[in-house]
Amino acid sequence: MEKKVYDTLSEAVNDLQRLGYVTDFLINEDGSCIYCSGGNIELSPDEFEIDLIYRFEGMTDPADESILFAISSKDNLIKGLVINSFGADFGYRSAKIVEDLFKKNRSE
Repeated sequence: MEKKVYDTLSEAVNDLQRLGYVTDFLINEDGSCIYCSGGNIELSPDEFEIDLIYRFEGMTDPADESILFAISSKDNLIKGLVINSFGADFGYRSAKIVEDLFKKNRSE
């Protein structure tokens, strides 16, 4: 898949949703997996692939950064998005899953 350039997070989300990344994934409490906000699907980092990664800096504060993962799981035939915000509210649980995502992405 060809990686496009987006100016804003919302522009990227809207376009990726048009490409079929329609499931909203959230990071669970202990940071060990992601889950579907609209159902009962949980995926560990071993159960999905990272298709695309985008980073965006905050408009007013460059330290406020968001990262967008477009992910897919062949086993569950599901495509979706994980949005993680960096900044003052960035917590351990987010850090752990993002670290796992980056490790997995580098090893493939």
